[in-house]
Amino acid sequence: MISDALDTSLLQQWIGSTETASARIDARTAAALAATLDRDFSFSSGTALPPLWHWIFFWTAAAQSELGADGHPQRGGFLPPVPLPRRMWAGGRLTFSAPLPVDAEATRTSVVKSVVAKTGVTGNLAFVTVKHEIAHNETVCVTEEHDIVYRAMPQPGAPTPVAKPAPSDPAWRRLVTPDPVLLFRYSALTFNGHRIHYDRSYVTAVEGYPGLIVHGPLIATLLADLLQRHLPEARMTSFSFRAVGTLFDTEPFTLCGQPDDDGLKVSLWAQNMRGELAMQAEAILARDEE
Repeated sequence: MISDALDTSLLQQWIGSTETASARIDARTAAALAATLDRDFSFSSGTALPPLWHWIFFWTAAAQSELGADGHPQRGGFLPPVPLPRRMWAGGRLTFSAPLPVDAEATRTSVVKSVVAKTGVTGNLAFVTVKHEIAHNETVCVTEEHDIVYRAMPQPGAPTPVAKPAPSDPAWRRLVTPDPVLLFRYSALTFNGHRIHYDRSYVTAVEGYPGLIVHGPLIATLLADLLQRHLPEARMTSFSFRAVGTLFDTEPFTLCGQPDDDGLKVSLWAQNMRGELAMQAEAILARDEE
């Protein structure tokens, strides 16, 4: 059993920890994600990779013997050894300063920026923020701050967090029905062994969730894709998102979008079937002359 005790001074020793990964932005992998998202895209050399699709590259292939019980690499390598069992993407902020083209040889440089411990209504929490820079030909194409949250297991009798209602009457809607195949395919594309996304007995019996969990980055990618479906010529310059609730494979969910009147900002969100907010996001678009 993982202890819920937090030694903040120990964990903060990981601030400044760095890691570098390289990847070729190959068309075959991009086409596999397009198929997973039900998109009929054709990728030729030099085609700009759609926003957030860089997440299917730059993963680390940890040896099987180096994995923890949850399917993630054992803690204490690049990321701090937070002793809380539940790990999720909490959100992120991204800037797109140059296209990341298909066939590019790219490098991702990562650094742990902060480690913050908190106590919430469900127990101890730890937030780890990692900054990534993805460069091609010495030009930084994507800058990302990625927030990871670690949580304790819920205690018997602990209050259930109050769900936040989603905005009403969006301009765009798309219903998504998640299933184990969708979640498996995205896990495979990102080489993500986290068992909460594909191992139903683990996620229900060990972590206490009601079903398989839809990946945070998959939801964010679907929100960015919703924008592209409605504004195919738009160029995104930044994207921020925050997880508010959890979506499971036990029911459909809805992607929503609302552009501002000036057409330069789009509010995006995902909600469950009860109208409860699961993720909120904001995209900033380039002006026509940019």
